[in-house]
Amino acid sequence: MPLGRELPQLLRQRLFYKGRKFNFEVNRLRLPNKAEGEWECIRHPGGALAVPVTADGKLILLRQYRFAIQGRIIEFPAGTLELNEDPLEAVQRELQEETGYRAQKWDKLGEFFLAPGYSDEILYAFLARDLEKLETPPEKEEDEDIEVLYYTPEELEKAFIDGEPVDAKTISSFLLARPFLI
Repeated sequence: MPLGRELPQLLRQRLFYKGRKFNFEVNRLRLPNKAEGEWECIRHPGGALAVPVTADGKLILLRQYRFAIQGRIIEFPAGTLELNEDPLEAVQRELQEETGYRAQKWDKLGEFFLAPGYSDEILYAFLARDLEKLETPPEKEEDEDIEVLYYTPEELEKAFIDGEPVDAKTISSFLLARPFLI
């Protein structure tokens, strides 16, 4: 089982909703410590994220509109995995769609849970280097409202400190990539 999983005993499934990107369920469970109760959970197929680095050491980020927070946020290119999709294949697709770049060199940085208090989503983070600009980038998805940004590592750290809206997966992945950005 990945990342230290220990399965609870399912006593009863009370509610299940199948959505476009994830499912939601409410279950009566018996936990490994024998405690019983009802818990809500978002079941997510996982995601993949790229930390793209240009030849001159700039990071490619996005300023993207996110309806859930009703505003724009700075983040690395990322996307949801399709059913049984390899995370590297997913992130290669997302990098091209969202930034118009392709990377020749990929290094896995790690994987981590995003919000384990209510979701099983795992994010797979990769470093993307040896970038080339695509002559004809793929079409963006209809709901994507994206501006491509270029930051030095120091500028991105300053954005964190200054309180610019940056998501947790971007901050975490930046910290994993930091040793490679010297």
